[in-house]
Amino acid sequence: MLSRQRLFWKGKPYDLPRSDEAFLRACRDNAAYHIRHCPGYAAICRHLNFSPDQLRTMEDLAKIPVIPTLFFKRKALFSMPQWRMAMKVTSSGTSGKFSQIGFDWGSILAEAPMVVRLGLYHRLASPVPAHCVILGYKPNKANHTGVTRTMFGLTHFSPPLSRTYALNMVDGAYVPDLDSIAKALKRLESSRFPTRVIGFPSYLWFGLQRMEELGLKVSLPKGSRIILAGGWKQHYAQEVDKGTLYALVEKVLGIPRENINELFGAVEHPVFYNVCQKHHFHIPIYGRVIIRDPDTLDPLPMGQVGLINLISPLMTATPTLSVMTDDLGYLTPGADCGCGIQSPYLTILGRVGMTDIQTCAAGAAELLGGDEGFGIEGGKTQ
Repeated sequence: MLSRQRLFWKGKPYDLPRSDEAFLRACRDNAAYHIRHCPGYAAICRHLNFSPDQLRTMEDLAKIPVIPTLFFKRKALFSMPQWRMAMKVTSSGTSGKFSQIGFDWGSILAEAPMVVRLGLYHRLASPVPAHCVILGYKPNKANHTGVTRTMFGLTHFSPPLSRTYALNMVDGAYVPDLDSIAKALKRLESSRFPTRVIGFPSYLWFGLQRMEELGLKVSLPKGSRIILAGGWKQHYAQEVDKGTLYALVEKVLGIPRENINELFGAVEHPVFYNVCQKHHFHIPIYGRVIIRDPDTLDPLPMGQVGLINLISPLMTATPTLSVMTDDLGYLTPGADCGCGIQSPYLTILGRVGMTDIQTCAAGAAELLGGDEGFGIEGGKTQ
């Protein structure tokens, strides 16, 4: 779909007004593709009386059928056979269930310039080689999680001199080794090259606390950086605010908060959201965000708290055009930030109680009659 490529190859990543027409066209094409090729998605659209030609203005994006991310954890839904996919990845599955999301080659060709352009914009990309300490999973052929793919990809924003992982596979299961990470950071203190610490904020917090227990403080070389990806998930009870985390980073590693980047995304919505200088998640041209009332699912105005609905025409292997997360958040006008980016920014408050989301996901599954209607044309889920 050329409309998708035109959108993702645009030059200014936060110029939403100039990208609106291209975004609408790409969404119309994406919805039409999934209706033609995915019987399950077509059934949802018929039930909601939705057709792609209804997308005439940006306000019409709210009409696109919204599929909860929890639904993808219950059922695999594809719009093309697996042999045509570039790859298939899964969510982390911290709740015991995980999404299966297919990536087509077109989405990868569209995703690559997005990542490069935003990496350059936020000064993540550098020609200076760096050592990488990854507070996440070491890639393994048995691991298909999207977050593992993302963290490995982030090591390429600068030429990687080395990769040290906090979670390594031992006897078929991942085992954390924070002591080795602490010692590696101490060793890298004397390197001529900077260090990039990439990973889950929870493991960064636990690792920094462990270093304090061991009496380890380091002053990593100039240009060292923290890149946080993923949330606290099963460690939500230990979550700390950003200010507390950033202060400990500066105290233990000697990295100032201006060198801390945070990323936001989901395997069901692999758009690259990166914090600005004020640590806000501004909406890039490759996606749009609608905040919905948890009770009625009606769109809410700017500033009101509700469920986060993420929209992007990136994927054609899986119908993820409009997905509903189980997170609560709100939007703020970009002008209120002060960083210079004018697109609205998203504030994520945390996860909502799952009852309503589960009901919504179960309703979609019931509509499609169990396993029938899922998967590719004329077939069931792969």
